Amino acid sequence: MAEWAAYYQNDDEEGEQEEGDHSVDYKTTGRDSLVFLVDASKEMFIKGEDGQPSNFDMTMQVVRSVYTSKIISSHRDLVALVFFGTEQSKNPKNAFKNVYVYHNLNEPGAKRVQDVDALRGEKGAQLAAETMGSGETSLGDALWCCSNLYSDIKLRLSYKRLMIFTCRDDPHGGDSAKNRQARTKASDLKDTGVNINLMHLMKPGGFDVPLFFCDIVSPPEDEGELGLQMEPCTKLDDLQKRVRAKELKKRAMARLNLCLGEGINVAVGIYATAVSARKPGAIKLYRETNEQVRSKTRTFHTQTGSLLLPSEIKKAQVYGKRQIVMERDEVNALKKFNDPGLLLIGFKPMERLKLHHHIRPAVFLYPEEDEITGSACLFSALLKKCSEKNVFALCRCISRRNYPPQFVALVPQKEEVDEGNVQITAPGFNVIYLPYADDMRTLDPPQCPSASQIQVDKMKEIVSKLRFRYRSDAFENPVIQQHYRNLEALALDMMAPEETEDLIMPKVAQIDGRLGPLVQEFTDLVYPAGYNPETKPAAKRKTADTGGAGAEKKPKVEVPENELRAHMQNGTLGKLTVPVLKEACKQFGIRTTGTKKQDLIDALTDRLAS
Repeated sequence: MAEWAAYYQNDDEEGEQEEGDHSVDYKTTGRDSLVFLVDASKEMFIKGEDGQPSNFDMTMQVVRSVYTSKIISSHRDLVALVFFGTEQSKNPKNAFKNVYVYHNLNEPGAKRVQDVDALRGEKGAQLAAETMGSGETSLGDALWCCSNLYSDIKLRLSYKRLMIFTCRDDPHGGDSAKNRQARTKASDLKDTGVNINLMHLMKPGGFDVPLFFCDIVSPPEDEGELGLQMEPCTKLDDLQKRVRAKELKKRAMARLNLCLGEGINVAVGIYATAVSARKPGAIKLYRETNEQVRSKTRTFHTQTGSLLLPSEIKKAQVYGKRQIVMERDEVNALKKFNDPGLLLIGFKPMERLKLHHHIRPAVFLYPEEDEITGSACLFSALLKKCSEKNVFALCRCISRRNYPPQFVALVPQKEEVDEGNVQITAPGFNVIYLPYADDMRTLDPPQCPSASQIQVDKMKEIVSKLRFRYRSDAFENPVIQQHYRNLEALALDMMAPEETEDLIMPKVAQIDGRLGPLVQEFTDLVYPAGYNPETKPAAKRKTADTGGAGAEKKPKVEVPENELRAHMQNGTLGKLTVPVLKEACKQFGIRTTGTKKQDLIDALTDRLAS
């Protein structure tokens, strides 16, 4: 009979964890796909000022970065690399001129990363000129070729995205027929669910998006992306950030209704803004064929050894030394508190929310206009009023079926954009999970001597000198980075893995330069003269109460002979301590060869038995 320990673990959705979960709904199941459509014209190979890499070189670095990240994070996604405006043609049946399919839609691998590496730098530009060359441009044929790549895939694709990399705002030179063909093919692609994005690069005189590409690319998914589409990329970091933002589909952990009152519902999605990165677990392989081994769990009867079916297994909970047995349906009925959703309870001032109320990572709440029309408008009004009044919304949250209810605080977050009108933070609510009374702990901190005001002021100076603006995206986990560098070196046959910089190590020289004499001044104020933290403190000797200088001697422990004989007869000599046994041996004049407890017991037993 199974132990009913995990009360709220959902049996129907086994393995699904709410915290850090990336589960998706039925609409987005399947594989993601991404096609890089890169301009191979001569303008792409012109180097930038002050030794800056060419637009083609920057694009290849970004493509390589996406390949390697896909291998690590989502190796089952499909990626393709296609060049347009080439002199040579290479595509299925060579049906399209000036289109070179470098990689078909397939899972990324080490060979593909090596192929892209060969196209980087000066040697890569020379190889591209020899292999593909630069010729006439027909973006319509390139889009048609990409459409065929998608149609040839028999797998189910959940998200289809195409990224165009170019530095030419009028690739056809004003040819109206080619422009019309490109717009038609782009419209056909968008009708089949392909999202087209423009990753336009800097060109002399600026890049005029409305001149041609305004009708080619897909409309922005939200208002924050409008500025992102209009401004061209000038640096590699800008291009990598833009591709990273577009690369993955924003997937909701759950889609719920936020009930503001009777009959007033707002459709919202819950998104995870930060998930702890971990090294992937080891995969078990069969030693002879290196095929992956799959494990299955079966339950057998302890007495008869017969296989048990799920219907034959019940669950029990021990209460008051009694085993309460329940059927599966009864357990599910007990689990269910209410239907999934958010229920508004009221509003509280922001100062009522304390730091110790954060018991798990927060998630992000954003409206889902596709589910209920008008959700975005009502959500925006609620967000605006909460921000103006500096309050948070207190709600009851049931994120999934058969999950326990939790109280959450919806903390408003305003939209922020940078100088380039690129969205830094999105508008919405941060969902803070609040503790129950049972979750709170009463602490009994140790009593320590309090610092003087002079010591406190000196420490304030040190803290002010060491302050810096912390950004979590500026620090990478060195263990995970080194792990994947080693895997990459093995997969790509590299001589040695790339060195990783440990960004979490303190910069001792810079810290010493900032603090100067403050550390020594603080040490003189707090610690005694001559204190050195590197030396090990000497053990203190206990002095006698009578004022003697020597340590207090331990009193002798003597056990009468009759007690020792009683212990021997009862077999309880082992309960005596080693000092007591030693003293008993001395009492009887027994010389022992060892100091182990069993040796002392054997010697005493032989002496008392004689």
